Amino acid sequence: MENLPINRAFTLMEPGPVVLVTTHDGSKDNIMTITWTMVLDFTASFAMTTGPWNYSYAALEKTRECVIAIPTVDMIDIAVGIGTCCGREEDKFGKFGLSRARARHVQPPLIEQCLANIECRVVDIIERYNIVVMQGVAAWFDSSRKEKRLIHAIGDGSFVVDGRKFDRKEMMRSKLPDGL
Repeated sequence: MENLPINRAFTLMEPGPVVLVTTHDGSKDNIMTITWTMVLDFTASFAMTTGPWNYSYAALEKTRECVIAIPTVDMIDIAVGIGTCCGREEDKFGKFGLSRARARHVQPPLIEQCLANIECRVVDIIERYNIVVMQGVAAWFDSSRKEKRLIHAIGDGSFVVDGRKFDRKEMMRSKLPDGL
């Protein structure tokens, strides 16, 4: 094995998928790209890392709601573009040609072009680690979409894409919640 500098260790565990998070601050919608996310358990509990450096963070703190929209590989340049400009100066929906769909339980919109959208309420913000904990309240999935491969950031400006799927549900049945 070769030595890997410790400051690059995060690239070995950078989670995925890349997500787009929509917020609404009371007057306008915004979108931010987030690559640091995690599922907390077998329910709709999620966490992401973000903080005051992101324009959308103030809306998350104020309204305590968002939508996690999950793009596919055909949207990689849109996801990167959203992450490299600021919603303070840009209407990201207009700039990137994204369509809003009304959410049922939260003010921020769904993104129609994404494979899936999860409406969320913020249940905790752990400031020390810049972790936002969310509870999903509704989820939407576009099964008619042909492209379903997700994007995963490595953390160094490169990405990998989902590939072959392996089904081991029966082997893991005793560890999975009912209904999966």
